[in-house]
Amino acid sequence: MNHDYRDSARIERVHAVSTFGFTERQARFLVHVLVHAGVFIERQYCAFAGIAHGQKTHDFVAKLIGRGYAKAIAPGPLHRGRLFHVHYKPLYEAIGEPNNRHRKSVSLGRMIERLMILDAVLADRHYTWLGTENDKLAYFILCLLQTRLQKHEYPHIAFGEGGEKTVRYFPDKLPIGVERNGGRRHVFLYLVTRDVPVDFRMFLLRHAELLRAVSDWTIRLLIPRRFRKPAALYRYAVRDELATPLEPSTVEELGWFFRTCQGTADGATRPSDLDMATAGRKFGAARFRALYRMWQKEGNPALWAAQSYVLRDALARGYGRVECVELSRQYLHLTSLVGVA
Repeated sequence: MNHDYRDSARIERVHAVSTFGFTERQARFLVHVLVHAGVFIERQYCAFAGIAHGQKTHDFVAKLIGRGYAKAIAPGPLHRGRLFHVHYKPLYEAIGEPNNRHRKSVSLGRMIERLMILDAVLADRHYTWLGTENDKLAYFILCLLQTRLQKHEYPHIAFGEGGEKTVRYFPDKLPIGVERNGGRRHVFLYLVTRDVPVDFRMFLLRHAELLRAVSDWTIRLLIPRRFRKPAALYRYAVRDELATPLEPSTVEELGWFFRTCQGTADGATRPSDLDMATAGRKFGAARFRALYRMWQKEGNPALWAAQSYVLRDALARGYGRVECVELSRQYLHLTSLVGVA
């Protein structure tokens, strides 16, 4: 069977889910839920199916719960809304994702974040969306880039050492959009969940090699209302990390400073006019703290990459873009718990 590597909600998965007794429309929606969120609310199904809330929605939800495919979660009074967690392992097995973490119970706050991500995916049908680690690797390696990137250059984090080492690719677990109808643009979603972009800077550094390899790309920041003011810090982080290449002399100083911080600079030549106190002041900004964390994981290639002008030029020419999308929906009236409005 020929797979459509551009879309996690591909037709063979829809057919596999429909064998559990769902209509084609219900199965398509469920595949989106399985790969992107694991949870949904009735409003999302109504919008996807183009129907009003009523008997059809009630029957769909009743089937999921009655057959043990999903469970209802009512965080507050019932009339204030429920969300539904699809946890039935055979459904995930049917789409080739038996160990997908969306099956697992998580905190209410994390579930609300996943609802936001699902809304963002369902709202933009100009793109198909990749949701899982395997789908993203298959698309970029088999369909788009082939050998242009080595596997270790894709976004990843590693655990353990030697034979016990485990590598997870695309660890942020955020959807990537692929433009339909032969378009070349890719959209990298990022959900803002903190006042400061500490994690976002690492996201940018992890994705830098991939961004350099694709021709047209957009980083789309999904911003809950409470983070409207901090959004400026996120836009600055993009300029800081991607549009301000480091000079070779700065990279040399950073290499010495990082090795000294780690206690591995024995015998290394100290750059002139630089001592630890001076370097600490010079390299105390958030950008260098993020780069130090990446250097600890990746070594000198992280410093070499920071000199590249490719992403700066892509942003200047419009091949690279940054979008801020404010999330205006209500999510079960739980704003006090999860920090969204």
